[in-house]
Amino acid sequence: MRRAGLVLALVLVAGTGSAASFDSIPRPKPRPALAWGALPAEAVAVRPEARPATVLARVMNGPRRARSEAAAGRGLDRSLRPVPRPSDLLAKLAAAGPRSQPSAVSTPRRGVVCGDPAITGEMIAPIVARVAGCGVARPVRVSAVDGVALSQPVTVDCATARALRSWVSNGIKPAVGRRGGGVASLRVFAHYVCRTRNNRKGAKISEHGRGHAVDIGAVTLRNGTSLTVLGGWKDPAQGRVLKQIHRAACGPFGTVLGPGADRFHQDHIHVDTARYRGGAYCR
Repeated sequence: MRRAGLVLALVLVAGTGSAASFDSIPRPKPRPALAWGALPAEAVAVRPEARPATVLARVMNGPRRARSEAAAGRGLDRSLRPVPRPSDLLAKLAAAGPRSQPSAVSTPRRGVVCGDPAITGEMIAPIVARVAGCGVARPVRVSAVDGVALSQPVTVDCATARALRSWVSNGIKPAVGRRGGGVASLRVFAHYVCRTRNNRKGAKISEHGRGHAVDIGAVTLRNGTSLTVLGGWKDPAQGRVLKQIHRAACGPFGTVLGPGADRFHQDHIHVDTARYRGGAYCR
């Protein structure tokens, strides 16, 4: 009994000491209550603005709405259904002409057609004719080739435009050389027109009616001089240049007809891109 009382006394003394020790620890003073207006300006500035109630409603209802649409089988239908293409898309693509393969650095240039920077003109709408055999699916209207102006824009296809450009660069310019300051322009007699060959009744459709042909009546020099087919073909000086120009067309073009061909080509050189098994037809 005496030992049990001693243990109880020690426990009571230790408990009293512990309580006293905790009470002796200094407690922090409570922060003074501040009114809203007393807060520093920077503390008020960084407080985020409240989001609109519509945003919260959209966020809260979004998952719920998505789950309901998925359960009803409508969510996938809406996300995977493509937008229908315009009904006139094919017609617009046809009018735009062929798409060239882009180079590593592609810089579009105003007025350049058929993928050749030396051909100046514009793409135009497909030409549909009532006469069978006439028309051009992808026509261009060319106003100049390799810096040489045309007296009137010619309506042709790109194959004929490229042949004309090759003829001017590699045939007409070298034949003229520096005479009269060089080549300034070409006088165009004819280009696209839906008609028969030489306008004869019952004949086949001319290559003019397919956008494959151009008729050139004269070469005008920079000093104003014109080398005309009609007046200069038999001239010793001009005739030599014109005949060289005529020969140079045979290759880029499949058909070349001049004053020596027939009575229908006494005043111009006819060129077209028709091809034959036996090679170019040049007269």
